Amino acid sequence: MTYRPTVRGRRLARELRRLREAQGLTLQEVADRLDWSRATVSRLETGQTRPRPADIAQILDLYGMPSPERDAYINLAREAGQRGWWTAYVDVFTGSYVALEDEASHIRTWDPQLVHGLLQTEPYSRSVITAGRMLPGREEIERRIAARTARQALLSRAEAPQLHVIFDEAVLYRPIGGPGVMSAQLTALAEAASREKVTVQVLPYAAGEHAGLDGRFTILSFPDPADPDIAYVEGTMGDVYLESIEAIAKHRTRFDKIAAAALSPEDSAHLITEAARSSP
Repeated sequence: MTYRPTVRGRRLARELRRLREAQGLTLQEVADRLDWSRATVSRLETGQTRPRPADIAQILDLYGMPSPERDAYINLAREAGQRGWWTAYVDVFTGSYVALEDEASHIRTWDPQLVHGLLQTEPYSRSVITAGRMLPGREEIERRIAARTARQALLSRAEAPQLHVIFDEAVLYRPIGGPGVMSAQLTALAEAASREKVTVQVLPYAAGEHAGLDGRFTILSFPDPADPDIAYVEGTMGDVYLESIEAIAKHRTRFDKIAAAALSPEDSAHLITEAARSSP
């Protein structure tokens, strides 16, 4: 099974690299002293392999890490290795995004074409998945719908994240699934916008050129200050995760500019409600 690092897994990977560099050791030197391959050490430091507590203990012993810090890192390795609900859908979720989204405290997302997956109704999802994924059969379609439904449970938790969604006005009028499906989706979207932790904004046609013309993206923030924001860009050729300070700052600025150009949440809710009423 392909390992997809959680937030804790990424944190541990960063710490392993930091600790090695603080010791003035190269990847090869660590590998030689532990009688491992250089690739094994590298994969642990880049979050490409599931960290085993015993392996982490060996590395920490090499670095002379005392307790209680040593115990905290080993416990982090145990937590990073735990499998979440999404592992039941490894055939659907091919990247790390859902594992990271599941631990986020704040999700900011811009999408010019679609209602965000966390807010989609099942009929709307079915239409999007059927058309966009070009899957060979009904079984694959239903499998992805089940996975998306499981993912949406995130917003029903007691500690649900803050969700800030911005989309283009065109999303309101593109009749995905037909008039009935679209009307129900818009009604559900208006209801979702009234939730305490959900903010929905619509970027109107009148905005003209804007900061979101390069395409959709998501910024994930986490409750622990030790975990930096991640910007996620999804495309047909694969997913990109941006974590550098410069890249995150650029995407935060881009999102803020889009939000400033969009209608207020109150005006957006009014527009969504009107679109639902006027839908054939």
